[in-house]
Amino acid sequence: MKFTKGVKDGLPIGIGYFAVSFSFGIAGSKLLTWPLVTLISMTNLTSAGQFAGLQIMADAAGTFVEMAIATFFINLRYSLMAISLSQKVAPSFGTGKRLFLAMGITDEIYAVSMVQKEPVTPIYFLGLASLPYIGWSLGTLSGAICGEILPAIVTNALGVALYGMFIAIVVPQMKAHKPTMLAVAIAIGCSLAFKFVPALSGVTVGFAIIICALIASLICAALFPVKDEEAET
Repeated sequence: MKFTKGVKDGLPIGIGYFAVSFSFGIAGSKLLTWPLVTLISMTNLTSAGQFAGLQIMADAAGTFVEMAIATFFINLRYSLMAISLSQKVAPSFGTGKRLFLAMGITDEIYAVSMVQKEPVTPIYFLGLASLPYIGWSLGTLSGAICGEILPAIVTNALGVALYGMFIAIVVPQMKAHKPTMLAVAIAIGCSLAFKFVPALSGVTVGFAIIICALIASLICAALFPVKDEEAET
């Protein structure tokens, strides 16, 4: 069944999300009660946005407006992923189902969906997003309850898990597909420019991610256009 395949593909992501959200739960428990910290993860499913929001909460001068703007720009890249993924889904993936399952679009879930050989169906995507959502929520709950039990060196190490997991998904695709390798290289180059070029260092993280993705996508789309099925026929 497609749902079972989705659950199987989402298992490694769910395990990784549990580890990362565990550290978020520990950090959040210093500011909020464990039910509120868990509720944040159950209604967001975004690591960078949640950690940024937590930092704004910790800042005495932080406001709701600042939090809304920061999380909006940090998570704006998901809009690009949704547009790209919409070209990959099956015809049965209607508007209502897209709205219902849109929360499940994350970096890792998007990457796994895009490398599928067949069109992504609603039931497959539901299975794919189920364990990551459960892992993210349960990890936050566990971390928030544990609080200060674990030493800081352990919780800091858990924060690296998300990036290691994403690299593990992208690298095999890079080896098998040269356009993907070029797109990643361009994105890395642009990201380094935003980090080290003084004139660009003032750009927010969210905008930098969006610009890097757009530049890499546009260049590779121009160099490696996907042939239309009718033209191939």
